[in-house]
Amino acid sequence: MDVINEFTGEALRTLCLAYKDIEDDPVRPGVKNVVKTCLDAGITVRMVTGDNIKTAKAIAKECGILTADGLAIEGPEFCNKTPDEMRHIIPRIQVIARSSPMDKLVLVNNLRGMFKEIAAVTGDGTNDALALHEADIGFAMGIAGTEVAKESADIIVLDDNFSTIVSVAKWGRSVYINIQKFVQFQLTLLWVNLIMDTLGAIALATEPPHEGLMSRPPVGREVSLISTMMWRNIIGQSTFQLAILLVFNFTGKQILRLEGSDTTIVLNTFIFNTFVFCQVFNEINCRDMEKINVFRGIFGSWIFLGVIISTVVFQVVIVEFLGTFASTTPLSLKLWLLSVLIGAASLIVAVILKLITIEQRNTKHHDGYDLLPNGPELA
Repeated sequence: MDVINEFTGEALRTLCLAYKDIEDDPVRPGVKNVVKTCLDAGITVRMVTGDNIKTAKAIAKECGILTADGLAIEGPEFCNKTPDEMRHIIPRIQVIARSSPMDKLVLVNNLRGMFKEIAAVTGDGTNDALALHEADIGFAMGIAGTEVAKESADIIVLDDNFSTIVSVAKWGRSVYINIQKFVQFQLTLLWVNLIMDTLGAIALATEPPHEGLMSRPPVGREVSLISTMMWRNIIGQSTFQLAILLVFNFTGKQILRLEGSDTTIVLNTFIFNTFVFCQVFNEINCRDMEKINVFRGIFGSWIFLGVIISTVVFQVVIVEFLGTFASTTPLSLKLWLLSVLIGAASLIVAVILKLITIEQRNTKHHDGYDLLPNGPELA
């Protein structure tokens, strides 16, 4: 302190230098494994540092960042490259040494603009602020980072650990995939709901009246809209469809003898296709809740036929041509026929259900009369 005070009295600043021999690895434990995880995940890790190029290369090799076919370059040389030269060298660059804040910014802008890549930047100093701000996502160090760096970043890494950034990437991918799953689920349900709700309502609600309606008894005031006969049909068809879907969901690969890397998406497409055809044939079943012949008069209802045909055609388009949109894959002719046959089996299920006798309540006329074989009689 006496020496420092003496120097300050002469308007001088004191610089102190200390050193220590370190035998252990100066790189944080686990960094090499984390870098490898990034590379395996398709994330290219680049080191942009102000260190001497020899020091930077040594550390980069130790971390697994600099590989045999990679390129290490100094910042001034990098910035003097023409756009065409940058287009050739940037994909190979793994280390930029003696860099300035502008070097990192130029690298980020070229990755985003020239190569249309997603650029993530990590840094802790004020000179990293521009690159942190311009990157698609900026990570600032929460402990060593300056306030300027933290304000310019999107995410602050509280423990200053590079492995935390990998955890962020992992969670980000998880959220993205989960959103995709949800969207796929919603879009699939959207089409199925369209069949069951909108198109089904149009198909069934627009059928013209037939003469057999006048041979039915009137509906009483207290009779439930959903009759026991309807409950029989609903429960029977639901049980059939649920059983089919569960069986194929858990044992479909074995039953269909699917092999190869695409077995999961093929099975999911088959299940989706089968469910849709179950709904299509169930629409036909709903044309008559009591009679076994549900095809009677079907050619007299052009709207119904048009809806059914349109549904089938669009289902073929979804499965065969809209794989990216609906997360489906084209099915073989055998799987198409099996889907249709399983869907058509709901017609047989409907016949079996209608053979089950259901006791109906006496129906009453709306003015309080019972309809009896010998004519109306005061109740």
